[in-house]
Amino acid sequence: MIPDFPQPGVIFKDITPLLADSNAFITCCEKLSELTKDVDYIAGIESRGFIFGAAVASISGKGFIPIRKSGKLPGKTFSKSYNLEYGQAALEIHDELIPSKKRVLIIDDVLATGGTACAAVDLVLMAGLVPVKLAFLLQIPALAGQARIAESHPQIQIHTILAE
Repeated sequence: MIPDFPQPGVIFKDITPLLADSNAFITCCEKLSELTKDVDYIAGIESRGFIFGAAVASISGKGFIPIRKSGKLPGKTFSKSYNLEYGQAALEIHDELIPSKKRVLIIDDVLATGGTACAAVDLVLMAGLVPVKLAFLLQIPALAGQARIAESHPQIQIHTILAE
């Protein structure tokens, strides 16, 4: 944990030691890949969700859908603004990249307030896809992100693979 990053009062959950340990990284990716049996695609949220999402897509033989920060995708996109625990941001997903009605697992590293995850679910829905699961390495229970997701998207299964 890194206190006061990216601004005072925020405690940043740093996953780079896990990424640097090949056995830990592989174990996490394999655990996440267990959630892919009933989905067609894996979506990863920029930026650390990309790391795990792309690896899980490769392990599971599924396609990868990038959910990017605003202005990073070429072509026609859907966009969704949302609140972070320390500000505001926007995410985007390609329009018409994936055939409609395909089932999607969305992966990110940390579940905090749930704002990013809810925006990602909204984007997948806007793209005509079916978000069925969210998966995270870990969550910060005090920020109540799981409850926020459950309230706005009760149909979504939420998985966390590491205990805090």
